[in-house]
Amino acid sequence: MRPIRLPEPPSPTIGVPEIFEGGAYSVIRRAVIIGNGYPGSENQSVGLVRALGLYDKHVLYRVTRPRGGINEWLLWLPVSLHQKLDYLIQLIQIYSRGRNYVPLPLENGGGSVGLASVLEADVKQIVTMARQTFEKDGPLLVVASGRDTISVASSIRRLASENVFVIQIQHPRSQLNRFDLVITPRHDFYPLTPQAQEQVPQFLHRWITPREPPDRHVILTLGALHQIDSATLRSTAAAWHDEFAPLPKPLLVVNIGWPTSHCRYGADLAKQLTAYLLNILSSCGTVRISFSSRTPEKVSKIIVKEFADNPKVYIWDGQEPNPHMGHLAWADAFVVTADSVSLISEACSTGKPVYVMGPERCKWKLSDFHKSLRERGVVRPFTGSEDIGESWSYPPLNEMAEAASQVREALAERGWRVRP
Repeated sequence: MRPIRLPEPPSPTIGVPEIFEGGAYSVIRRAVIIGNGYPGSENQSVGLVRALGLYDKHVLYRVTRPRGGINEWLLWLPVSLHQKLDYLIQLIQIYSRGRNYVPLPLENGGGSVGLASVLEADVKQIVTMARQTFEKDGPLLVVASGRDTISVASSIRRLASENVFVIQIQHPRSQLNRFDLVITPRHDFYPLTPQAQEQVPQFLHRWITPREPPDRHVILTLGALHQIDSATLRSTAAAWHDEFAPLPKPLLVVNIGWPTSHCRYGADLAKQLTAYLLNILSSCGTVRISFSSRTPEKVSKIIVKEFADNPKVYIWDGQEPNPHMGHLAWADAFVVTADSVSLISEACSTGKPVYVMGPERCKWKLSDFHKSLRERGVVRPFTGSEDIGESWSYPPLNEMAEAASQVREALAERGWRVRP
């Protein structure tokens, strides 16, 4: 549901200093992003901050989980408890090895997750900064995305509610009033639909989240937010011109994600995808394949083995520079595995053909997401019988501008605005 639209405040008298318009207290000039180290989540926050005109005025903090070994089995724990448990485990290892000291990890996992230079999100530090600089710099916009950032973002709002405006991207599952605004895809509310209720035994309903429908503080989108728009695609096309312009057309970009709890697959999907790509290869001038950092090796190995020596096919090796933005700008069509809402949303922002591999494997809310995309006409299932040279189009799926507009409306309700 859209926030209530209030009348725009009267225009200030020309020549009146800003302090008499409501002062620095009402103008947001800076932002803090709380990330989790995953591009799919952090890009949503960065995209929103950019759309609000604060890209050059933001600071990125991260909430990082321990990684590797037993930690991969502890991802269900609250991040704060997970960090403390990992610290305890490492202390035990240090004392058990005697003099063979193993150093404890640095901030942000010692560089294993994200950039080592990015500060670890510290609630007290951010709250203190928001309070102490409020009189000089005005309110602080806080944008967070992902499950691991929920406790940090909600704590900042609880401790500095008069100094901050907190936006949580992706559904926090419960207690939406912990945030000033929540931005989330419609399919996150799928558990409340009659279809979903029929799939779950009655005695389990109380354990399924969310439990409450969206209220006026919730902005609903079809897909994930991102940084892609027509201006970005134009500048990116120019930046990658020398690499992509000479390639034979049509150019098909294949983005492969990773299996999730709502979209499970393995070697079977890799074999099916390989067979489909071989079927349509004759209709392509060039095929470029990218894997996610979380793509299982059993999936990537099958695809690399089949196409590594094919002159039409380029497989990105994971080294910088990442060609993802160039792919979005120069591709004539996309094939994307069904697991990633972010990758699919970005591809659909181009208005070019998007074929989804394996949507039938998706269940629960992800199945609802794919159903909505098909009904809107922005994707088609990948069957291996397509002629990539035959193009089709649709209005690009770009919800960032509308989301930013609704954020401005919510700020206006509070008497604040983002400095133009």
